[in-house]
Amino acid sequence: MDLGMGGRVALVTGASKGLGRAVAEVFAEEGASVAVNARNAEALATTAQEIQESSGQKVVAIPGDLTEPGSCERVIEETVSEFGRLDVLITNAGGPPPGGVDDFDAEAYEAALQLNLMSAVRLTLGAIPHMREQGWGRIVAITSVSVKQPVPGLLLSNMARPGVVGFIKSISQELAKENILCNVAAPGYIETERVENLLAAKAEASGSDVAAVRAGITSAIPMGRIGRPREFANGVAFLASEAASYVSGHTFQIDGGYIQGLL
Repeated sequence: MDLGMGGRVALVTGASKGLGRAVAEVFAEEGASVAVNARNAEALATTAQEIQESSGQKVVAIPGDLTEPGSCERVIEETVSEFGRLDVLITNAGGPPPGGVDDFDAEAYEAALQLNLMSAVRLTLGAIPHMREQGWGRIVAITSVSVKQPVPGLLLSNMARPGVVGFIKSISQELAKENILCNVAAPGYIETERVENLLAAKAEASGSDVAAVRAGITSAIPMGRIGRPREFANGVAFLASEAASYVSGHTFQIDGGYIQGLL
């Protein structure tokens, strides 16, 4: 299937590694020009160069911490300045630290909201005017399956990420008539550094080992394994493409069947 991404311009945040990098790689392979953002400028520059060399598409690194004032707006404007337009926005940020109710003060909750919710809000508000100018846009917010089923030991993530869904669902109703389609991609357990760290934290908290924790998680996934970043990225590419021309306001689980709820 031709996803119709040739000639499009996409911005992917949190893209130096993990899910964000996989998404940027797929977009470039599909013919899009890509701006990538992350906090680590050196790692981001390496990622951009590698994706550009492997795909033949232009990939530009725009480093910056999206929790800093004005950073989200700057990243949007630099993307448009570099490419002349912005068609696709993928909001993605690393998860806050694991822990429960006794592990955090109020400032930690505020930091989680700035990282996971407000970065998505600010990036989206910055992108909308550019998408309106061309009468076409795709906004995909990467969250977690915790928006449908809280994950034990991830209190801050469970608190902050559902707000992203509320925001995206609400604006999708206003923007769909302008052909700006807004969706959420909710990954389950995918092979990333973040998931490896979470498995290690679970093992330490339970007095078990990482292999046992991994076995317990995979036993709860109907596909019987943890996913690969490319599998997740393919789902995001669909939501961001012309192929998803009648999909908006949807939270798309990419989790191997992990979440059992009907909705």
